[in-house]
Parts: sequence; structure tokens; C-alpha cells
Amino acid sequence: MALTRSIGPITVIAVEDAAGPYFGPRSEAFPTATAEQWAVADALDPAARTGDGEWLLRFRSYAVRVGNGPVILVDAGIGPAGSLAADWAPVPGRLPEALAEAGIEPGDVSAIVLTHLHNDHMGWAVPRDSPFTEARVVAHQDDLDLYAANREHAGQHDLLVEPLRAAGRLEALDGERLLAPGVRVVPTPGHTPGHQSVWVEAGGDSLLVTGDLLVHAIQLVNPDLPYAGDTDPARAGATREAALAEARRRGATLAVSHVGPEFIS
Repeated sequence: MALTRSIGPITVIAVEDAAGPYFGPRSEAFPTATAEQWAVADALDPAARTGDGEWLLRFRSYAVRVGNGPVILVDAGIGPAGSLAADWAPVPGRLPEALAEAGIEPGDVSAIVLTHLHNDHMGWAVPRDSPFTEARVVAHQDDLDLYAANREHAGQHDLLVEPLRAAGRLEALDGERLLAPGVRVVPTPGHTPGHQSVWVEAGGDSLLVTGDLLVHAIQLVNPDLPYAGDTDPARAGATREAALAEARRRGATLAVSHVGPEFIS
């Protein structure tokens, strides 16, 4: 059963597409991490450690619904067999089935916010594979520019961006955007140039859907720790420290794509 959090009239539902190991040793993902830092992280999130001591990731999206309105889906998972993530992630994912189990049909999804364009976050948004045929897809212009300039190295531009643009379903952001009452997209750059996160806010309550601003519990206690998957580790660290400080100040819940728990308070 999907786990949910309520922020005033807004419901946030965690939906898991898949789970599987990181494609390399976790020591390579966080090359400067110490044994003591790993021990603290493993105590915080034992579910993120495989039996042989490596990194087990969840590939998770979040469905955000204001009242009885349409659903805003934050990230779109690894996708089906043959998706762009198939060379490393445990495809096929089951995001459409997970949404159905939560009572959400494809036609309920009016928008998909892509926190960034890495292939484990946009699989079910690719038009050739997507059941969300009417949803607009919201991405940051800096990530769109990144893949437009690197078309020979990845399929995001040809398979995701161009078909969405041709269909009039691509919305490019260059800053903050209020998508619905209490649902606000904000830039959180560093993991990719155009990485963005989503604040869900109502009354005095708030929740931050982080995307890959945060990928492992080791970054909760060591937010400045360099992560090999970040395009700009220094910028990502500064962004992460600022976002986590704001979340602490607000007493906000975190909704994190890849860690064991669906929500961290």
C-alpha cells in the first residue's frame, strides 16, 4: 500500500517504480567518505545497504494532489524494458501499476515535474513509452540545454525533449514556478545544472520533494560530502546545505527518491 503524507489539503503519495543496486561500489560514489560516516549513515538507513555492504537504491516518484484536483507527478522513474535506464537500472519499472494501486489513473496526471533529466527520473515521461499522454512535462531550461548540446551521448533530447516539444507538452522553467496552490518548483542546482525540487506548503506545514538534491543518508549528516554523480559537487553541496537548513527551520518533511524510507521527518 502506498505511503502518504498530508500537508493541509494536499496529499503526497510515494510510489516506487523499482529497487536495485547502484552500478558501482558505493565507495566510488562517495570517494572521501570515512568509515565513521558510513556507520552513521547505515544506522540511519539500514534499508539502503545490500547484503554485501553496497548501495541499494529505491527508484521512487511522488504523486501530489491538491484536494480532489488533478495529480502532479514528481519524477517518472526508470521506465519499461528498453528505456534509457536499461543499461544499469532494474527495468522494467512498475510506476503505472503502483499509481493504479494508489487509485491514480494515467488521465489523472496533469503534469510531470522532472527534477532533472537523468534517465532514472524520466523513463515513463518518454512519449513512446508513457501512459501519461495528456500531461505537460516540466523541466528546467539548463538541463534541456545540457542535453541539446550532448545529443550524441544520451537519448534524452531525441526521445524525450523533441517529441514533447513537437506535441506542445514541454514546459521549460528558468526559476521558481507555482504549479498549483501550495505546490512550488524551485531551482536546486548542482546535481545537474537545472536540477529542481518541489516544495509542498499549506498553513504551517511543508514537505520538500528532493529529487537527487539528496541521494543517500550519508548526505543528511554530511551535506557537503562530494558525490561522484553530481555535475558540480561544490555547488551541489552548497545547495544541499541551504535546502536542508531551510527544511530544519520549517520542520519540513523530506520526500527522497533513492533512500529507504519514503518520508523523513
